[in-house]
Amino acid sequence: MTTPKKDNIFRILEQQGPFATGESVARSRPFSSASRCFAKQLDEAKLTTRYRMIREQIFKFLQISSFAEIDQLLSDEIRRKEVNHRAYGFLANMFGISGDEQACVTAVNSYFQTADGVIRYLRNTVMAPYASFLEMTNNLYTVNNPIELLLLIFDDRYHQKVRFEAKRKLVLMNLAAAIAQRERETAVEEKFTRFLDFLNENVWSHDVKIGELEPAFLLSRHNPEDFSCKEVEVIPWQGGSCLQLEHGLKRTLIKRRWFDAQGRKVPVYVTVRKKSSAAKVLKLLRKNEENPDIAVDDELGLMAVLDQSADVRLFQAHLSESAGRAGTFLTAEDVSDTLAGSEYRSNSIGSATKTPMLKFFARMGGMRVEFIVHTNSSFLNYTYQRGVAHDEYEVRRLFDSGVAELLFPKEIYLLDMPTIKNDLLRRYRQRIENE
Repeated sequence: MTTPKKDNIFRILEQQGPFATGESVARSRPFSSASRCFAKQLDEAKLTTRYRMIREQIFKFLQISSFAEIDQLLSDEIRRKEVNHRAYGFLANMFGISGDEQACVTAVNSYFQTADGVIRYLRNTVMAPYASFLEMTNNLYTVNNPIELLLLIFDDRYHQKVRFEAKRKLVLMNLAAAIAQRERETAVEEKFTRFLDFLNENVWSHDVKIGELEPAFLLSRHNPEDFSCKEVEVIPWQGGSCLQLEHGLKRTLIKRRWFDAQGRKVPVYVTVRKKSSAAKVLKLLRKNEENPDIAVDDELGLMAVLDQSADVRLFQAHLSESAGRAGTFLTAEDVSDTLAGSEYRSNSIGSATKTPMLKFFARMGGMRVEFIVHTNSSFLNYTYQRGVAHDEYEVRRLFDSGVAELLFPKEIYLLDMPTIKNDLLRRYRQRIENE
């Protein structure tokens, strides 16, 4: 990965290193030349301690004392059931899962489903044109048993791709479990519900029903040099749906609600989100960070789009007043305001410095919520401008962070990632400008 390599769980997925999944399972004897070579690789990669930790975890998990015993376990179904029963207890204690054995099994199965969801998400969205290359071996979608997956990695009857995908699924499951543990500890679901209640009760206009939206179009003209927004106007739904568009004109559907400020109703297009578990797993991978407490700070978020900069200032003031009515202060943290034209500075891999926005975290009522606020013009740049559009950003950060290569190594999936990245960027650009 392009970020400095840490001694963490992601290293065992690297195909260019001592943990690579080979074409066949190595069964080296102690003090053999193969064992000495492996030890040298570990030392050069500074992964000796990581290897010892993983080895001890595997031995404890499988109730064995050497890798030589794995073959015996593969052929002993009764013993595998005993090992499996004990393994779920270990996982329950490690990830703070409460309840009986069935509750633990259900929870662990959900973590494996999140692991599968990460791969499905990439196949269905960012890397959709290459979905057939990335398809996971069919029977692995139904294997949600940690012991079966662990043993499969060491079973030479299975192809290299299957064994790698079993290892990848275990790594992604581990991240999903850590994320779920944090969500329980921080009561994310409860906070999301409270945030929605806060918006409905204190922020949005009470003159309309909860959830009532008015559809409209942003009709925009774009610069031929970089497809940035030159001018934009809001047109009613009835008049915009039948417009014939020439090249350089875009018609963007928005569904707006209102808030009351300075004696008038101010329209605002809003999307509220709670980041999905699969998205959080991908963020951990991009950040090269195992700990969700460190890497995932934007679980709750809101994006608002207003007609002009003056309305943005009104919205900021209205949020503070609304928090006061709800009995809490609202403090803005990590504020970045580039709507006036200054460059946006971000440490995120693949981020564009030309993306104008107001971004801040609002701490209120025991919650910390990420707010991203746009004008119509900056929102259209965020959607369409070359080198800025969010679809292009999704591609760049997946490839520039090294996550695409880590999850789909060339040796196994036969894809050259730099070439794929350029092709995807070309496809997205063509779709943005011509559709």
